Amino acid sequence: MGAKLNKAAAGTANYVDERTGIGALVKFFSRKLFPDHWSFMLGEIALYSFIVLLISGVFITAYFEPSMTPVIYNGPLETMQGVEMSKAFQSTLHMSFEVPGGLLMRQIHHWAALMFTAAILIHMARVFFTGAFRKPREINWLVGFTLMILSLAAGFTGYSLPDDVLSGNGLRIIDGVVKSIPILGSYISFWLFGGEFPGEVLIPRLFTAHILLVPGLILAMVALHLFLVFLHKHTQYPGGGRTHKNVVGLPLFPVYTAKAGGFFFVVFGIIAILGAFFTINPVWNYGPYDPSPVSAGTQPDWYILFVDGALRLMPGWLGGFPFEWTIFGYTLTMNILTPAVIIPGLFFGFLALYPWIEAWATGDRGEKHVLDRPRNAPTRTGIGVALISFYMILAMEGSNDIIANLFHLSLNDLTWTFRVAIFVVPPTAFWITKRIALGLQRKDRELVLHGHETGRIVRHEHGEYIEVHEPLDEQERWLRVNFDNLTPFEADPEYNERGVRRPGARWQRFKARLSRFYFEDRIEPVTPAEYAAAQHHGHGDQAHEGEQELAEVAKD
Repeated sequence: MGAKLNKAAAGTANYVDERTGIGALVKFFSRKLFPDHWSFMLGEIALYSFIVLLISGVFITAYFEPSMTPVIYNGPLETMQGVEMSKAFQSTLHMSFEVPGGLLMRQIHHWAALMFTAAILIHMARVFFTGAFRKPREINWLVGFTLMILSLAAGFTGYSLPDDVLSGNGLRIIDGVVKSIPILGSYISFWLFGGEFPGEVLIPRLFTAHILLVPGLILAMVALHLFLVFLHKHTQYPGGGRTHKNVVGLPLFPVYTAKAGGFFFVVFGIIAILGAFFTINPVWNYGPYDPSPVSAGTQPDWYILFVDGALRLMPGWLGGFPFEWTIFGYTLTMNILTPAVIIPGLFFGFLALYPWIEAWATGDRGEKHVLDRPRNAPTRTGIGVALISFYMILAMEGSNDIIANLFHLSLNDLTWTFRVAIFVVPPTAFWITKRIALGLQRKDRELVLHGHETGRIVRHEHGEYIEVHEPLDEQERWLRVNFDNLTPFEADPEYNERGVRRPGARWQRFKARLSRFYFEDRIEPVTPAEYAAAQHHGHGDQAHEGEQELAEVAKD
């Protein structure tokens, strides 16, 4: 029986290959090498979470009714008996309490959405801190950034579909944000809601976007992302023998394929456990949307929480100066426009363009396939930590009422504390992080030059006591010296020898200042000459070998 199955499978594969030539493609991909490191699984978690989203979403779509038509509930949930609600909310309750497995699938879908967004954000943080966005992967960074924005769009559109009080109040905030846009805001709001908020068409439109438009774009971006990964080859962490011209790793088939397949079921199982044992978004506790109740202690999901925090943080007045004006009959509400449109726009715009900003400031245009250790890029690492601290302050301000109640603090004092912290904490976090990174680089130099401390003390004939150090092995030495020694850019003189101003002189001065910001404080890697001089006493042969290795690293 087994022989017949093998023969049938081989015949089918041969038939397909003769007509499509797919065998050569499979052979090419199966020989593709992938580096092995735990952090690479973050992108896989995002991909597998999205697959779970698609599977659970098909189930939910079969029972959800995207309609804002009002009905009277008469289902099994006693607390909702006789309550007027939309068909969207009624179908959500029907799915949760009357469809076998309906509540489990809803919760799996919600937890998968949170894990999808979290995995993308952490994956992007890994890419940022290790410099994986550098040439030739700038476009792939934009693809990943677009996936992050699409994940936020997918989460928000899905979160709003049940038409409960919590999501309805969130939509009301979005309506206010849209209306704060000068001139166009009211027209956009009227088109989006099909009239005055809440209108009667928003839920069907969100449903179409949630199950068709956004997933289609995500699938396209995922396909493009994977194509670019295969095209450029995967980045790898620094280590012995790893350069920008090779890849050290495992073949896609069968090793990597087996590991990835098993990991999919691990992710699926964890999401299923979360959905089975941890309640999320219990809309029956909130009730159907009604504009009159606005409960304290309610926040949107964490990925949108920073916008809510920015709105809470922004004062309406500052020292008698208002942030809302009427100009030529139009109301300009800067206290909403600034925190909800301008600040997120600048924040996300900086993230999207960062690969080009850093490349322009550093002047480093070469291809990079070996990742940076975060300590070897102290300014970039400091910027990343500052951005994270900025986000965290806004997220905490979005929960200021919960924090104030939990710790018995004044809500007003807490808000003013965060208003000060938003200007103080990110620069402080940048400075501290950069100092720590530079300190770790100095420690690396010390280890390369003198080795690890052994705790053994030796006394020489002339009475001197010294501690014996153990030299680093080749792998560790390579790891601690294999990074680029970039220096600040020096601008040409503003005027040439004839006294004529050089074109672009101002931009050059600005670039020089930005370059100094990146590289003025730096620790240079150990050179072969420095290593030979440090190891000169007592390690003659080993020093010569290490010198040759350092020369090879510098050459690469």
